[in-house]
Amino acid sequence: MTAISTAGVHHVALTVTDVKRSQHFYTAFLGFNHLTDLGPRALLHNGTVLLGMGPAPDPTQAPANDRFNENRVGLDHISLSVAGMADLEAAVALLDANGVPHGDILRLDAFGIAVLAFRDPDNIQVELTAP
Repeated sequence: MTAISTAGVHHVALTVTDVKRSQHFYTAFLGFNHLTDLGPRALLHNGTVLLGMGPAPDPTQAPANDRFNENRVGLDHISLSVAGMADLEAAVALLDANGVPHGDILRLDAFGIAVLAFRDPDNIQVELTAP
């Protein structure tokens, strides 16, 4: 074997500062459903992506008042697929109606997609991507 054969992403796990707040954000705005709690962690699913969220594994090493910063090593953003432009436009309306700041819908014609970026309660960038 010269390379490990992989398929799709099985799950994403996020370290968050308030599990219930993050759980609400991902269920209310992004269509995830709560599956179960695993101790202090929550496990969500949207039919395709399994999303885990929990506090820092070692709270003694977590900086006080920490916020996500994509300029550190690790995660840059999460991109979730939507069916089309109408879904991006509906997302803008939903985010606006709930006071969630977001960017503009950006057409990336060279890639055949359009994207809409916004941030979760811990400042993690979430991007919706449509063909």
